[in-house]
Amino acid sequence: MKAHVAWRGHRSFEGASGSGHAVAMDGDPAHGGRNLAARPMELILLGLGGCTAYDVVGMLETAREPLQALEVEIEAERAADIPQVFTRIHLRFLVTGKGLSRAKVQRSIDLSAQKYCSASRMLESTAAITHELVLNGE
Repeated sequence: MKAHVAWRGHRSFEGASGSGHAVAMDGDPAHGGRNLAARPMELILLGLGGCTAYDVVGMLETAREPLQALEVEIEAERAADIPQVFTRIHLRFLVTGKGLSRAKVQRSIDLSAQKYCSASRMLESTAAITHELVLNGE
């Protein structure tokens, strides 16, 4: 796997993935950025959310569960001191589907967290990661 990041002036950067997709990054204006794009650390949280959502959707499809929608809300706290790693991350899974098995959805979330999601496994070395399931609004 490869990636490339190029500086675009001020605190703006453009990242290119090995699969050929680009993403813009920028910094906080208080630190020289212009707030034109997501911060690099925000992209780490987005990667975590995408990684675990990918796993959960795949497992529910394999189990032939009637999934209609899945969203992951993520809240995180960072250390006060540099390097300001994430110290706490909470993922809230909003899952919708008529007839979904709560046990199967929860099991999919647990398997992603404990086994399959590479991003989660890396981040757990510095952050306490918790998960919450909201199934069909409850």
